[in-house]
Amino acid sequence: MNPLGTPIYLRRNASRTLPLMGVIVLAVLLICAIVSLINSIPLSVKTIYKYTSLMMGVTPRGEADRTPQIKRIIEKECPVPIGRLALCRASSTEVQALVGKWQFVVIAFDRPDLEYVLKRMGTTSLVGRLPEVGRPEAVISEPVSRNLKLKLGDILLGPDRQDAYSPQNVKVVGIARTSNWFMFADREYYTMNHFPPIDFILVTAKNPARQAEMDRWALRRFKGDRTQVISYLEIERQANEMFKTLYKILDVVIGILVVVITLMMGMLINIYLGQRTHEFALLQALGYSTKTLVTRVIKETALVVIGGWLLGVICSIAMLNVVDHWLMYPNAYALDITDRTALAYTIPVPIAIFSAALLTLWTRFRRFDPVGVVERRLV
Repeated sequence: MNPLGTPIYLRRNASRTLPLMGVIVLAVLLICAIVSLINSIPLSVKTIYKYTSLMMGVTPRGEADRTPQIKRIIEKECPVPIGRLALCRASSTEVQALVGKWQFVVIAFDRPDLEYVLKRMGTTSLVGRLPEVGRPEAVISEPVSRNLKLKLGDILLGPDRQDAYSPQNVKVVGIARTSNWFMFADREYYTMNHFPPIDFILVTAKNPARQAEMDRWALRRFKGDRTQVISYLEIERQANEMFKTLYKILDVVIGILVVVITLMMGMLINIYLGQRTHEFALLQALGYSTKTLVTRVIKETALVVIGGWLLGVICSIAMLNVVDHWLMYPNAYALDITDRTALAYTIPVPIAIFSAALLTLWTRFRRFDPVGVVERRLV
């Protein structure tokens, strides 16, 4: 084995190379964690309202007489085969998101429509039962149960709740096992107890893959009309617009981090190469060419940078997995521990550090005089 081989040298001089690699690991860990946690905010919002990607809501904006007319337009003009068209009532409540409380809706269905929608939501099983007709009862999904810390028999809506009002205490009688967020109640109870007496329409595409196509048609068809279309496409667009400024700030923060880390690594590499000046001089005196030494140092630097980046990514995934287990999952917050955007944000770090290393290496060897170094060393 070559005693001057790149892996062997790095292993035998771990006290010098490991600190350099450690700084890269910490830099990648910091950037990946920040971006992943920032991305979890819009991801959590989209996850909360993901159920709207499986059905479209259409409301007459307070005009109860328009509901039958809207229903006829959808049945007659919709280009996508309809799976279900249900008349519903609704009331508002709140759920807990990463950035505070967010408005959510409790939808009241007739029993056949409720059973259909539960299947549409991907419910695999039901703990408890469905709401009885005319009773103040509700079924919620498992993520909502975790988020609001609700269990069977707990109060979901009530007369003393400003953010979740109902004339009677509405109890949770069922918890559906599914990844979608929803709260469903009985329509007859809402008809008798909730104001205003306005029905809205929930429409599902027969083929779930064409739901987005139906949503786009409805947004075009009812644009400018006294009708509001509630679809996942609109919610996603609004979320992207809402967090646009946040991502601009994130870009600035990451840019500053990359610059600071690059400058710091440049100084460390300069010190690292300065400590090896005598080594390079002696090797050249023994017959090694400048090209050979430069190639060797480039290989060492590349191995340190790439190894540090890979270790940083692994450490980031491990740390985010712990955060997800202890913080995000118990509250039903969404976190992508292998977020590709976060990984992409870390790529400038090894590139910038390697570029800084090449610049430092070039300045070191541009006027390198091995004879002078050896003479000073011997004297």
